[in-house]
Amino acid sequence: MTSTAVPLRRLVLLRHAKAESGGRESDELRPLALAGRRQSVRIGAALASRGLVPDLVLCSSAVRARQTWELVRGGLGGVDPGLQVVRALYEAGPADVVEQVRSVDPNVRTVLVVGHEPTISSTAAALASEDSDRAATVRVAVSISTGTFVVAELQGPWAELTFGGARLDEVVSPAD
Repeated sequence: MTSTAVPLRRLVLLRHAKAESGGRESDELRPLALAGRRQSVRIGAALASRGLVPDLVLCSSAVRARQTWELVRGGLGGVDPGLQVVRALYEAGPADVVEQVRSVDPNVRTVLVVGHEPTISSTAAALASEDSDRAATVRVAVSISTGTFVVAELQGPWAELTFGGARLDEVVSPAD
């Protein structure tokens, strides 16, 4: 007997790690601080330990987001998922993030989005279905700290992702 169950898809929304304070360069060019580099390595290990190794990464074009991803990738055990650097994610809102995710190939099971606040937490809050973990929903309602990621699950293809259509499972910060 063959199963007709739709495979579970996981969306991981990650706020970039701690960046240097603003200086002479534009905001988009701010690099990670040393603390952010350490956070990124821990994020990679945390993702791997939870079985959240992405098949595809959608990453903001900001330097700190790209550096976060490169260091996270090092903690995934040699896995090298597909990467799309998406300029639109730098100043994106929740609807923009959902639009990017909706365009993901239906064969992809786990997507990691590396972006910025307040977009990451507000996207997670907007996606949260009624059966989401209550603690996760409360944590994303306000804001999340640098290096924090949110795990959401959905049934069905990425193209059908809607606000209120994903179950938030957990929120993991570097201190967790």
